[in-house]
Amino acid sequence: MEPEKNDDINSIEPKFPMLPFETQIFMDIFEKDALVVIAKGINYNTVLSNLLWVYNDPANLILVLNSSDHEEKYFTEKFNLNTLPTVGSEREKAYLEGGIHFVSTRILVVDLLKDRVPIPKITGIIVLRAHTILESCQEAFALRLYRQKNKTGFIKAFSNSPISFTFGYHQVEKVMRAVFVTELFLWPRFHGNIIKSLKNRQAEVIELHVPLTSNVNHIQTCLIDIMNYTVKQLKSINRTLDLQEITTENCLTKKFHKILQSQLDCVWHQLSTRTKEYIQDLKVLRSMIINVIHDDSVSFYALVSKYRTPEYAQINSGWILLDSAEQLFRLARGRVYNHKSEFDPEPSPKWKCLNELLSEEIPEEVKKKQSGKLHNTKILILCQDSRTCSQLNHYLTMGANKYLFYTAFRRDLTITKLSSKYKTYQNDIPLETKSKTNKDKKEDTNDQENEENKDSELFDEELNTDDTNKSNYILTLTQVTQRNKESNESMFEPISQMDNLDITQIETEKPVIYIQTFKENGNNFSLERTLELLRPEYIILYHSDVAAVRQIELFESRKKEEEPKSKVYFMIHDKTVEEQAYLTSLKREKQAFETLIEAKSTMVVPTYQDGKTDEYFNLNVEEDEESIDTRKAGGQSTQCKEKPVVIVDMREFRSDLPSLLHRKGINIEPVTIAIGDYILTPEICVERKSISDLIGSLNSGRLYTQCTQMCRNYSRPILLIEFDQNKPFNLQGHLVVSTDISRVDIQQKLQLLTIHFPRLKLVWSPSPYATAELFYELKQGRKNPNVAEALALSGENTADDMNYERYNIMVHDFIQKLPGVTSKNIARILNRGVSLDHLISLSQEKLTAIVENKNEAETLHSILHVKAKPADPSKDEKPFGKKKFVGKPLFRSKK
Repeated sequence: MEPEKNDDINSIEPKFPMLPFETQIFMDIFEKDALVVIAKGINYNTVLSNLLWVYNDPANLILVLNSSDHEEKYFTEKFNLNTLPTVGSEREKAYLEGGIHFVSTRILVVDLLKDRVPIPKITGIIVLRAHTILESCQEAFALRLYRQKNKTGFIKAFSNSPISFTFGYHQVEKVMRAVFVTELFLWPRFHGNIIKSLKNRQAEVIELHVPLTSNVNHIQTCLIDIMNYTVKQLKSINRTLDLQEITTENCLTKKFHKILQSQLDCVWHQLSTRTKEYIQDLKVLRSMIINVIHDDSVSFYALVSKYRTPEYAQINSGWILLDSAEQLFRLARGRVYNHKSEFDPEPSPKWKCLNELLSEEIPEEVKKKQSGKLHNTKILILCQDSRTCSQLNHYLTMGANKYLFYTAFRRDLTITKLSSKYKTYQNDIPLETKSKTNKDKKEDTNDQENEENKDSELFDEELNTDDTNKSNYILTLTQVTQRNKESNESMFEPISQMDNLDITQIETEKPVIYIQTFKENGNNFSLERTLELLRPEYIILYHSDVAAVRQIELFESRKKEEEPKSKVYFMIHDKTVEEQAYLTSLKREKQAFETLIEAKSTMVVPTYQDGKTDEYFNLNVEEDEESIDTRKAGGQSTQCKEKPVVIVDMREFRSDLPSLLHRKGINIEPVTIAIGDYILTPEICVERKSISDLIGSLNSGRLYTQCTQMCRNYSRPILLIEFDQNKPFNLQGHLVVSTDISRVDIQQKLQLLTIHFPRLKLVWSPSPYATAELFYELKQGRKNPNVAEALALSGENTADDMNYERYNIMVHDFIQKLPGVTSKNIARILNRGVSLDHLISLSQEKLTAIVENKNEAETLHSILHVKAKPADPSKDEKPFGKKKFVGKPLFRSKK
């Protein structure tokens, strides 16, 4: 059970040390059910760890929802938790044993609906990444099921993405309503408690403003000019759209693609081809303006060359014809070839700065501190992506010249002449790439041929292996010689077997250089873990990242007094898009928190929003009006009606529809059924298809089989075609993007489907919300389906009274097309009729007895027995052919 609330919270000693502001967050969230929004990089891991430690007892049942794989692994290892079993009955036992359980939302929803979870005994639920939760999603569904039967347990939600709450209207209020909390705690970086806590101990920070070369500066200017032109053109041809967020400044941020998606997804099908070209070009230009800073000169020239082709000229909006584009291509080439057309690429500006730090400044400083010894000095280099990690690893272990020379051949660049400093590498080129070079490169190398071939094979094996996905490397400093410095050769060597190397076990007399991305494979915990295990004396931020800066601040603040301060080198290109992107990310987060602070001051949160009273559910669930007789005093119920039930296939819990149905007061029965996705009544079966599912099922023929089974077993089968609520769709225009099936094929196959299954109803729904409304209407006044009967049906065993295809299909189709035969009487005709010959021999009276409708029997008898005669043209008053149209006068005559 939950710890007693009357205990003094100050008497709880945290298991994991917290900074003062973290202690305040812990006290706030422990005492109240709330949503906590923390600045990016100010992670809630320590607060959450202490919260879990307080409740980590078999007497408590704590469920953690919406965690990432990395978060689940981190806390599971930290608290030595057991993973939930895959079998439902074993999960039920695990819930009864209590403790902390990280559970996927889809599994929890099914377990809650099947009563596998002792809901009244749940101590509380912790929701992570709360910014991803909406009222229609599975997490909100699970919390609603929990809160309906448990009014005392807690719900605590965490989020470290304040910008996500700025998309849409009243997003933070919607999230708070979905997670059943009434309190909102905001912790921006500029919060007074955070500033005070982090100021107590700060690392020594040295900003290194690395100047760009003149070529890179001019390339950046050209790209910005092209982007300004593209944005201006995009807005000029779409004046009716809200494109306020699409600016050149925002194009440089990491969230640019999300901004585009939120702005244009709902009207994408209405945009012109030219507009889509401009949007695609903005993405291309964004990648180029970022790569010109982060890539080496050879790789950037190879990238730019891809867009100077006739093929790309036909599909782009025309920016490659601008003067700025021509200058861009010329400058990119100028960074690789000198004025004599010799291969002489310029190294990246940050390389020289990094090399000086690692080989000169840091070793000299360490020698002064430790009497000339570099023993166990640890240096951490942080980059934004694995590609840059690979680039720095190759540069430090090979040297700039050798790395650029071989990169040119990997990128298939044509080289006819080499400058003097690259000629020493020309004979190391692998044999398969030598054919790409000019005859001038062929020199007599017989004396060293065997040795050089070995070197080239080793290099080829090292460089061509696909290691760009690796997100960390460990190097150490070699003996620095004067020759190294003069020839720009490698002064570093890799530490062997680093894939399985524990960085805590590294013992060396030389400094250790650890290269890592800010997030290893998307893991937000990787940097925090590396800092704790490596405990580096020197940290080099090769790229700028807001979250990484704050994580380093937290690491330094948690250090003991006797530990030396870390020295941080912040490398940045001054007055560039790199600096602008960093400042823009800070600005956007600050604006997001200011918006949230204003929203918090004005929002009105009803007391019943926590769901601890029935008032919330009574207001949010539509009541069946027929169950209440308003003519009686107080609106007393005339009879207690059965609550509506819908049978839902287990695979459908990936969608939002079950949650929305439950929100409308419909009970959900999750089972694995062979026919259909939703069983609304004993007669109504629904197969739900998204647009992509519809295209795939039509193409494979699976939809035909599904419709056959539905029509055999249910009298009212429905094919529900559901759009994405944020992406309006229709089957006209250039909207179906698929290589397997075209728009015309879709329409033709749907027409064949309706012809072959006349009882099949096609329903088009614009969103899950509209589908829930439709299902609610279809349930009115109808019986609930039987779960046992739905489970008994399968594709092989069908009910005799529904299996209309047990008849000869050709006879069935022929009878169905006769006048007088309807969907209501065709089963009686086929059941009581012996054959077609027998049907023709029946009198009108006998047909009336079979059909049970005099008019329909008369129509059927006449088509079978009355001989059709050709019409007499002389008696026909209406001549054949088109009659001249006489239109009404445009103006009424004035008389």
